[in-house]
Amino acid sequence: MKEYKCKDMNIKTFSQIDDRNCTIYQSEQAECLLFQPVDEHDLEVLDNEVTMIHSLTDKSFTLVAFGIKDWQNELTPWPAPPVFGKIPFGDGAVTTLSFVLEKLIPQLAQKGFYSKDTMRCLLGGYSLAGFFALWAGYQTKVFEGIAAASPSVWYPQWIDYADNHKPIVADIYLSLGDKEEKTKNPVMKQVGNCIRRQQELLVSQRINTVLEWNPGNHFQHSDERIAKGFAWLINQIH
Repeated sequence: MKEYKCKDMNIKTFSQIDDRNCTIYQSEQAECLLFQPVDEHDLEVLDNEVTMIHSLTDKSFTLVAFGIKDWQNELTPWPAPPVFGKIPFGDGAVTTLSFVLEKLIPQLAQKGFYSKDTMRCLLGGYSLAGFFALWAGYQTKVFEGIAAASPSVWYPQWIDYADNHKPIVADIYLSLGDKEEKTKNPVMKQVGNCIRRQQELLVSQRINTVLEWNPGNHFQHSDERIAKGFAWLINQIH
């Protein structure tokens, strides 16, 4: 395990848990444990994300970023045909969530990164990882809050699912870029209508939620957008 100090006094470590590479930013006496599925691009901007979260909240946190190898399978709850390119979506979200609940969290507790008695668990992500986080909020009470930044709520059958189920988490943060729905792709152009409907459903279900619109398209400022989501969740804790 490699270890060094980064900005804002987090200890950054690299660890392999089960078969996944994890990057951990640990704070002493952290009040929250943040989980985030990441790809290579996310890892490149993770330092900046952590710094920005610190700038938006005065509460301490530990962030655990765990690697996703097959983005279009490990983060989606049921199969769907390709929306872009030729690669279909799979149903690996259940396995990914099981990894977090049954392997990652226990290992973090064993290594001293997590205390169930003093820390609250939050899950967040960007794009399909944000969609995975949102879906997970309907599956388990382990996470008290979900940060879904530019989530793929255009995913086939998702809004029907959300219309017939209720999340079992306390807080859900939603965001989208104001240009994301301006696309020629007939499926993905529904993202604006879908996220508006998602927020309406959460409000009607008395979930503490907010929908924040960011300037730009889907591929801009992902680190800042997810940082704002995590910070909003952390600041809900009193």
